[in-house]
Amino acid sequence: MKSPQICCNRLEQTPLRSDPYLLPYSGDLDRRMAKIAAMRKLLTGTARGKLKKKAASEHKFYGLHRQKDRSWIFREWAPAAKKIFLVGDFSNFAEKDEFELQRLDIPHGSWEIKLPADTLQHGMHYCLHIYFADGTVGVRLPAYAKFVVQDPDTNIFTAQVYDPAKPYKFKHKSPARPAAELIYEAHVGMAQQAYKVGSFNEFTENVLPKIAAKGYTTIQLMAIMSHPYYGSFGYHVANFFSISSRFGTPDDLKKLVDRAHKLNLRVIMDVVHSHAVKNEVEGLARFDGTREQYFHAGSRGEHTAWDSLCFDYGKTEVVKFLLSNLRFYQEEYHLDGFRFDGVTSMLYMHHGLNMVFSSYQDYFNLSVDEDAFTYLALANELIHEVDPQALTIAEDVSGMPGIAAGISEGGAGFDMRMAMNVTDLWFKLFDLPDEAWNMDQLFYELQNCRRDERCVSYVECHDQAIVGGQTAFFRLAGSDIYTKMRTFDTNSNIARAVALHKMTRLATAAAANSGYLNFMGNEFAHPEWIDFPREGNNWSYHYARRQWDLEQNDELFYSALGKFDRAMLKTLKDFNIWLYTIRKLKVCNQDKIIAFERGNLWIFFNFHWVNSYTDYGIEAMPGKYQLLLDSDEARFGGSSRLAAGQYYFTREEKDGNLLKHELKLYLPCRSALILTKID
Repeated sequence: MKSPQICCNRLEQTPLRSDPYLLPYSGDLDRRMAKIAAMRKLLTGTARGKLKKKAASEHKFYGLHRQKDRSWIFREWAPAAKKIFLVGDFSNFAEKDEFELQRLDIPHGSWEIKLPADTLQHGMHYCLHIYFADGTVGVRLPAYAKFVVQDPDTNIFTAQVYDPAKPYKFKHKSPARPAAELIYEAHVGMAQQAYKVGSFNEFTENVLPKIAAKGYTTIQLMAIMSHPYYGSFGYHVANFFSISSRFGTPDDLKKLVDRAHKLNLRVIMDVVHSHAVKNEVEGLARFDGTREQYFHAGSRGEHTAWDSLCFDYGKTEVVKFLLSNLRFYQEEYHLDGFRFDGVTSMLYMHHGLNMVFSSYQDYFNLSVDEDAFTYLALANELIHEVDPQALTIAEDVSGMPGIAAGISEGGAGFDMRMAMNVTDLWFKLFDLPDEAWNMDQLFYELQNCRRDERCVSYVECHDQAIVGGQTAFFRLAGSDIYTKMRTFDTNSNIARAVALHKMTRLATAAAANSGYLNFMGNEFAHPEWIDFPREGNNWSYHYARRQWDLEQNDELFYSALGKFDRAMLKTLKDFNIWLYTIRKLKVCNQDKIIAFERGNLWIFFNFHWVNSYTDYGIEAMPGKYQLLLDSDEARFGGSSRLAAGQYYFTREEKDGNLLKHELKLYLPCRSALILTKID
């Protein structure tokens, strides 16, 4: 495949159609735009109608709602159902005539029941008995249930009336969108140190201040939507409008978001609209007795690798359900955006399984699910109608051109995409000896993205550490991570791992297109992998928690790495380097040197494992420079081979008949420097 265009500056973003390699596919782009306009017209009545006004308020119609007179109204969409009863604490979970829903003529397939004010109370449990066309009866949780809880004794899930006397009121506004997104990916349940499931309140009190102090701008919360099996990491969603009650109540989540905003942190959520759990009692599977209500029929409706069901994005009712779901979380919980999981799976009939995307033809053929592409474009449109400052990120492995380009150009409208090529390269390099690391390849890949798209770069996210994998530091350090992390009792293997851990993160963040991401704890090299309690590990929480105390112990390298991460982010943020293009100063594979300028920062890497260079000449603008950051400082677990804060002056050098200016630097092996020009 032709190499994507390189862009290092969000200000240089160019239109999707400017890519000459896409010219043969202009008809495909036009067709996608036409499909988006057609679906928008079906939803709103016109090809340019506003989704917020016409097509994303299903959650306000369906589900359980208090009326102005304090009475209750409940509605459900179940077109194939023959009869529906609302059952719960109020009826001893028995079917009673006064709790039978009535079918509505409009909207088609809808059912309704009105109840007196004193029928339901806060905390009551309820569910549905739905009679199917074949005469059988199914127990179902309402599709729009806003709070679903699990009985600790029976493990049965039911919907719960959530109507507190004093609902939480937000006190703080969302912070302004930052120049670059510095994202801290977090999982509430495993964010605590104790051997248990953490809560929203514990996260608010104990973890939010840590994240704010580290210098990140945005929190990406995982596993928020209700999922029956904790070990699914939140990716087998059953109840799309309910937050996971194992972490707390809706008000608890609101407090978390509000406190984050007070700390100048934005909050986005990992949203799973790529598939749904197969569970019938808890989820949407065979909700009205048919597979086809929400999902595709036959094999197309099953994701065999994920053991889940695939939405039919061609049905207007399904699109409305999912759009309404996004708007609900934005307005109910004041979220600042979403990271869409599994976009590759949505985009292709083959879900990207066993595929190598090596040609533009792979993105424009009959295997592409253009209904899914249409939904994603409309989802982005709606999210930004609700909040123009919202952030949307696509997790797409395939590299679909235009996924983060403008809808008017034939793109899907995401603000950013995950730069998954960067982490892939790092983990390939980790398996190679140092002498095999190719600096030209590394420098290219660090900034390799399309000019029509903005990217979030990262060394690793949660994916690399899930059981069966390893964190970057574990890959580098191996079993020495258990015995040689004391700064006064270590070995050369740990010294290498510590040095490269800092260098990989600085290289990734400093060369990032528009954003940088880290999974919680990885900034200080949290040991081992992630493994949720399950039968295979005797339901242990040992690997489903964060050992924050490791970072607080100054005798351990974990503390030094945490300090480096904070210093790195502060330096890069203070100079807003992501607003500037990268200018290559020198890349030398033989010397293992990478040097580039960005804004008023001059950044140097020596990846050589042995060679330290004295008076290494790199051409620069004439003047005086100061050392701002040295990865080799003692406080960062290094050897302090340079004096902190020292100054450098360029020297005149003749290059034939030309006169140039050079910085003459001492570049210790396995270290990185950041300088700034001060005169």
